[in-house]
Amino acid sequence: MPYESSSPPTPSVLHELRSGTQTLHVALEKRLPFFSDSLDLQRYTRLLAAYYGFYQAMESRLANSPLIPPGFDLHARLKTQALEQDLQALGINPGTLSLCPSLPQLNSEASVLGVLYVLEGATLGGNILRKQISERLGLQAHDGGAFLYVYGEATGRNWKSFLEFLCAMPLDAGARAEAVKAACFTFSCFEQWLERQEVLL
Repeated sequence: MPYESSSPPTPSVLHELRSGTQTLHVALEKRLPFFSDSLDLQRYTRLLAAYYGFYQAMESRLANSPLIPPGFDLHARLKTQALEQDLQALGINPGTLSLCPSLPQLNSEASVLGVLYVLEGATLGGNILRKQISERLGLQAHDGGAFLYVYGEATGRNWKSFLEFLCAMPLDAGARAEAVKAACFTFSCFEQWLERQEVLL
């Protein structure tokens, strides 16, 4: 996910999440095939199917968690439906796809925030990928590109509002460490799942 520059001082939790996940984030970004010459419609479809396997499992766990911080509208942030729409447009039945069995544990509000930080940041990055997929494969939101533009024109605003929510949470040092651990595990689980689905470079 692209990291936005922010005016100092950066709230501690955001600084720790950024620095704690940077290596994992960069490593995964280099292996995603969105900008590869090998990306064609078939590979893109396989990639979305793998994304679905992770997002459906992860968002289901979030939706069933009693630890979603009060005031956070999780339902408005879910992406699985957009992935289902894309896969159906590309001729894939989502109900036939495998789901990721290894996911971050949601043991606290802090761990939930760590997972959400990764998912929301990936959505921000999707706005850049959307333009690439539109140019390379000719796909728009109605025929296979909905997931990459799931927030539409509100993408930037939604990222900013998430950061504001995150930074307003009263997290002590232990909670911040939990958030970073959950965020790192989210990156690791996601990369390992995509690796097993054979969609990475």
